[in-house]
Amino acid sequence: MEDISVLICDDSALMRNLISRIIDGADGMKVVGKAFDGQFLIEKIPQLNPDIIILDIEMPKMNGIEFLKYRKEHGIDIPVIILSSIAEKGASVTMQCLELGASDFITKPNGSVSVDISSVAENLIELISSYGGQYARRKGRSVRSSDFYSHSISERSFEKKLRTTMGAEAANKFIESEKEHRSSILTRSSILDSPAKSSTPSITPLRDGGRIEAIAIGISTGGPNALREVFRTIDANLKQPILVVQHMPAGFTREFANSLDKICPLTVKEAEDGENLEAAHVYIAPGNYHIFVESGSFGKKKVRLSQEPQRNGHRPSADVLFESMAKVYQNRCLGVIMTGMGKDGAQYLAEMRRQGAWTLGQDEKSSIVYGMPKVAFEMGGVQKQVALSQMASEISALARDHK
Repeated sequence: MEDISVLICDDSALMRNLISRIIDGADGMKVVGKAFDGQFLIEKIPQLNPDIIILDIEMPKMNGIEFLKYRKEHGIDIPVIILSSIAEKGASVTMQCLELGASDFITKPNGSVSVDISSVAENLIELISSYGGQYARRKGRSVRSSDFYSHSISERSFEKKLRTTMGAEAANKFIESEKEHRSSILTRSSILDSPAKSSTPSITPLRDGGRIEAIAIGISTGGPNALREVFRTIDANLKQPILVVQHMPAGFTREFANSLDKICPLTVKEAEDGENLEAAHVYIAPGNYHIFVESGSFGKKKVRLSQEPQRNGHRPSADVLFESMAKVYQNRCLGVIMTGMGKDGAQYLAEMRRQGAWTLGQDEKSSIVYGMPKVAFEMGGVQKQVALSQMASEISALARDHK
């Protein structure tokens, strides 16, 4: 297996070193170079041929926006992850970067580095492995999949918690014994088990699919640009309200909704607690808030927001939204699960299907990370797998045929 090669561009030496330490501390990826502005970055790209670029926005000579314009004009296809500040201005500029072709973004550590570093490290490793790994494989190189990194991240977090609660010496002994035990199980199973995979579970719905009154979408890694593609080409005559859970930090979802509203024929907005669902509207879950649907008076359905505990490690969580859809609409809705690491949304997309709802899942080939849609498919919750390029037309056709 080859390492994913990373090129870092930031005018802050502190930030370049911090990001480098995170990357160099992860298996399967390496920093091949650093640049302090966009002009120097352009000079380094042909020399280093990186699989992914980590890019700051505010830099001298050539800033991040200017580099992305240059990248677009010159047909450079290397994926770019933006290092964004969490301020309101930073959110607006970050959305502009996505419009110019950046793949995704992470927020820079805010305040005490020690407080934010763990979260930043996990997000950064996930994005590098997802986008950089996909790019490297497209170029014919063999690198580890994002599923490996997801497992490694969760395992490291678990081990860290063990050391905190048990003490370093006791935790290390426990971890080593567990690794030996797991290794022996894997060895035995590889010899004894059949290589054939178990068949996908089949869900028998409690009722036939009815008319579609609302649509719910759950999405994570790879979501910003995937949603841009879906909502750019969605049917302008679609009347059903659409609710979206995109895993995104607080402070960015309002600008994200505004950026989608510019390209979508429907009205896109950040959801507000207690508002009635309206036809031809798209509601983006605010960062750090769960979104769900509740029945109101006179047959109206309301958007509700909450800060209940995270589910599947997320707030907002697709499972919270899908659970409410299954309860409120039963078979009179459409659930869609798209690219993303982990399993958020899978359990309750299956429940939506059990209630008779229509369901779609993004296919493996077009997913940046085939995690959430894969688990949902394996649980029997996905009626049909769809390529990203066909997702808007598939949603539109179902909504039109069952209105």
